[in-house]
Amino acid sequence: MSTRSRGRLTALAVGVVMGAGVAFAYVGAGEPRASGVPDPGRAATTVGVPASSGAAQATNTPPPAPPPVLPFNAKLTSQDIPVAGGGVRSGACSGALIAPEWVATAGHCFHDLNDRRIGGPPRYTMTVTIGKLKDTDPGGHVAKVVDVRQSPVNDLAVVKLSAPVTGVEPLTVASAPPSVGAPLRFAGWGSLSATVPGPSTFLKRGRFTVASIGQSTLETASVGERTVENTPCPEDSGAPFFVSTDDRTGTLVAVVNTGPPCPQPGLEIVARVDVVAAWIHEQTGGTSR
Repeated sequence: MSTRSRGRLTALAVGVVMGAGVAFAYVGAGEPRASGVPDPGRAATTVGVPASSGAAQATNTPPPAPPPVLPFNAKLTSQDIPVAGGGVRSGACSGALIAPEWVATAGHCFHDLNDRRIGGPPRYTMTVTIGKLKDTDPGGHVAKVVDVRQSPVNDLAVVKLSAPVTGVEPLTVASAPPSVGAPLRFAGWGSLSATVPGPSTFLKRGRFTVASIGQSTLETASVGERTVENTPCPEDSGAPFFVSTDDRTGTLVAVVNTGPPCPQPGLEIVARVDVVAAWIHEQTGGTSR
């Protein structure tokens, strides 16, 4: 587990600090909405149609619901993570849909009692909610993680869901690294505090730029002043760094691993997906793009 992953998991029966680090959350409330994208939280208004003379009053049909914003976002939560010495605790991570049955997240979100990353069927229940902007939103897709595949080169995992997600366009997996200075976006469900763990009740969003490119990771810098609402905090591990022009589709560039305590200054370290793009497609049954 990364240094950041530790402080981001909430003690349930036994307070335990996870492995080598603290998972964190990126918050971007108030991020500008792309032009032409409707506000999904605003109810549609039905306009009455006058009845023709001598005809019965027509029944108004509500317009279709607007398309969701960032429908590929994934919130991962568990209430029964075993801890050394007995007992369980809760924990959370974030992720992104990359195929109908697969989500990309941080590898350290799935670990043994010694906080070592592990694959296969998870040893605790991890529930995945996809496509919501707030916990209270209707709709969305809910499934369980049934299989975990750990990246061979960085802190990244792809997890298989108990049921495919329909009606959502998965993110494309990047096959080449971004350029230094390239803009990236973040969306995650992590904590709103560096010291009080617990996932947010709404999707947080932020904007970043690529600061440097490592062998299997990127360093990214926040655009503007950092706050708990636009930078990583506990329990945001696995949150996607992506590019999108329409708030509904896009390309996954990296996933959150670790970084400074939120909202302190510093660079975020995220796992590149392009270096394992072929491996990801092998796991998910897709083809490299």
